[in-house]
Amino acid sequence: MDKIRIGISSCLLGRKVRYDGQHKRDSYIVGTLSNWFEFVPVCPELEFGLGVPRETIRLEGDPERPRLVKSQSGEDLTEGMERFCRGRVAELERENLGGYILKRGSPSCGMERVKVYSAKGMPSNKGRGIYASALMERFPLIPVEEEGRLNDAALREAFIEQVFTLHRWRRMLAEKCTRGGLVKFHEQHKYLLMAHSPKHYRALGRVVADMKGKDLAAVQAAYLEELVAALRLRATVAKHVNVLQHLCGYFKRQLDGDEKAELQETIADYRAGHFPLIVPITILNHYIRKYDEPYLKDQVYLKPGPTELRLRNQVY
Repeated sequence: MDKIRIGISSCLLGRKVRYDGQHKRDSYIVGTLSNWFEFVPVCPELEFGLGVPRETIRLEGDPERPRLVKSQSGEDLTEGMERFCRGRVAELERENLGGYILKRGSPSCGMERVKVYSAKGMPSNKGRGIYASALMERFPLIPVEEEGRLNDAALREAFIEQVFTLHRWRRMLAEKCTRGGLVKFHEQHKYLLMAHSPKHYRALGRVVADMKGKDLAAVQAAYLEELVAALRLRATVAKHVNVLQHLCGYFKRQLDGDEKAELQETIADYRAGHFPLIVPITILNHYIRKYDEPYLKDQVYLKPGPTELRLRNQVY
């Protein structure tokens, strides 16, 4: 598989672009994710012309519309930085990015909870970086995450799952841009969608069922928007258990009493937090191979990304 192009704050790759001439190299990103992602680095502060080393900057004023100023001199950089950021993210259109990883807490790159200082100098964690705002406005449908949040197993899985789902979507459009291709994509992602939102899964089913006579590009656009909204909802233990029970139903005739009991006990242990999600999924994958269940073989839920990324191994 070709590597997926992911935008990233340059400092996370080990580039010495920060205000103090240092970096914030992230070993998980550089070591593990680089096997699957091709990174497109951006440092808006350096590229804007602030130099290295440089005076620190911070957000001030209204958290909904903060000003970007130099911390010591008070020079206001807002208009210039906003203009630069709009142009820079426009340039990224040609990169066909499948996601973006931003630097946590940065007044330019922070995705959320960035400090915004009041007139009295009191900070509140209610801001978003100037560059991050422009990026997320320009690319509302690509997954965006911060490197700090990738330390959380559930958030890491959700981000990577979204990246690979968007990659499969784009591959489907490139290889089989037909109504049949969309139907197949929907079928393959049935249980992944149910794990995030049964409501969105049903809505997407209606999009697919009602596409006869409609413009295919418009149908695909509507589907993608709903797909992204679904995957941004948290996949809870209860929703995973619901999916697992649906999958068990495919083997009600093949399994004997002891096998059924073992499978139900494993699901119960997962629900109780004794096992990660990978345990019941591994057992189900065994039965899928053993009994050659063709519909489940294609279900993305059972393998939402490369095995090496261990996406289900730490989800409880």
